[in-house]
Parts: sequence; C-alpha cells; structure tokens
Amino acid sequence: MERLGWNPVRHPDRASGRMGDMTEIDGMGTERATCVLAANPSAMTLDGTNTWIIAEPGSDQAVVVDPGPKDGKHLRRVLDTVEAQGRRVGLVLLTHGHPDHSAGAGKFAKLAGGSVKVRALDPRHRLGDEGLSEGDVVTTGGLELRIMETPGHSDDSLTFWLPADGAVLTGDTVLGYGTTVLEGKLGDYLSSLDRLRRFSADVEAATILPGHGPKLDDPLTVLDYYIDHRRERLAQVEAAVAAGASTAREVVERVYADVDKSLWPAAQWSVQSQLDYLNER
Repeated sequence: MERLGWNPVRHPDRASGRMGDMTEIDGMGTERATCVLAANPSAMTLDGTNTWIIAEPGSDQAVVVDPGPKDGKHLRRVLDTVEAQGRRVGLVLLTHGHPDHSAGAGKFAKLAGGSVKVRALDPRHRLGDEGLSEGDVVTTGGLELRIMETPGHSDDSLTFWLPADGAVLTGDTVLGYGTTVLEGKLGDYLSSLDRLRRFSADVEAATILPGHGPKLDDPLTVLDYYIDHRRERLAQVEAAVAAGASTAREVVERVYADVDKSLWPAAQWSVQSQLDYLNER
C-alpha cells in the first residue's frame, strides 16, 4: 500500500468534521495565494490536494507550491490559472514528497518552461541543484516566503510563512479538517506543533493554508486542538498497551474502534510512531 499519510478523523465539535469556515476550496486563498484544487478526492486525500499559486501583486512571476499528482488536466489548469493572472511560473516548491503533492512536479516544470526549477528538502524530489531548508527565504517575483522545517507527518515536511498575508502554508502537518497520520517520529511532530503554535502567536498569524481541506482563519485554536488531540491519542495508546495490546494493530483495534476499518492501515503508521515514542521515553 502506498504511503500517502493522512487521516480524515473528524473534529468532535463539528458535525461536518471541518475546523474552518465552510469555504469553497477551489479558488480560496489570500491576496497573494490562490488554491487550485486537484481532482483526486478520496478517504485519504479529503477533498483533493491543494495546489497553491503565490505571487506578489503586480509581479509577472508566480511561485507554485505542491503541483499535485501527475494528472495532466490538473497541471494544465494550474498553468492556465497562472497565465490568466498575467504571470509566468518562476519557481516550484514542495512542502513534502508524498506523491499527491509531488508526483506532477517534474511534468509541471516542463509545461511551465525549461528553466523552471523544483525545490524541496529531499533531494530526490528536486529539479535543479538548489534545495530548501530551515531559514531559507524565497524572493521570486518580489515575494517573501520563509521556510521552516516541521518534521513529523513525514521526515521532509516543510512549512512556509507568507508574512505579507499573515498566512502559514502547512502542507500536511495541519489539515483543513481532521488530523494527520504520522510517517515520521511523534517526538518530532509534537515539537513541530509546539513550534508552530509559538510562532503563530508571536507573528499573529491570520490564516493557515493547508495541503488538504479549507483554509483556517483561527490558527491558534486549530493548533491547540491538534496538540491536545495528539496528546489524548498518546494517552489512549498508553492505556491500550497497559491493558495488554502489544502491536500497532492491536492498539488500533482498541483506540480506533469507531473509525472506518479501511483507514486502519493508515492509523497503524501513527500508532507505531506513538509506540516508538513511548518506548524511547
């Protein structure tokens, strides 16, 4: 089974499962960021993958974040949207390397022009010599887009800060609704969430632009929920182990009994991260 790595578990306070306003996802955004929603909805990808087009007002260049799956129709629509804005693609960035975010990046770069590069933390997903890492600042087309390493969902997960719009692009570290599955280490993920909570408070972030689902206009409430949920799940896993569960599968059967069984394989990745964390602790 391919590791896509997220889990649409619903927020307990909203019947719909969404933590943000019921915004139309395709076309949503901020002054500088516009979402183009990929037509790849599923239980694992929520409404589909959010591709973000980011550009400074008046600039003739745009940065495209997470071109999405290798779907020619979607990639063409992203490029058409950039061109309809009177711009060209100056750079492609990846929040992480999961295929629904990155598989179309190479093809999209070729569609956009031979000189377009793809920058990512993981060298395997780059097109060109330049990567992305903590503290980098992207200035294509006059933008200011700051890079933070936020591992946990995956080891190569990045978050982008767009200060002019007060927007945090979280990839799959924080989703528009539900909670993410962990492929990386729980300790790393908890540290990333705590860091994003402190950062968002310090800069008074106005919105979260996620990799799936609607944008979230109350970042601190969302991050508090994510942190509380993760620690509650950890306590449940610890209790399941104390009650006799010895494998990730056995823990899932106890802790995720109310979740559709088709999602249990994904839940096992998160549970294994939690078991590893408990063992290390």
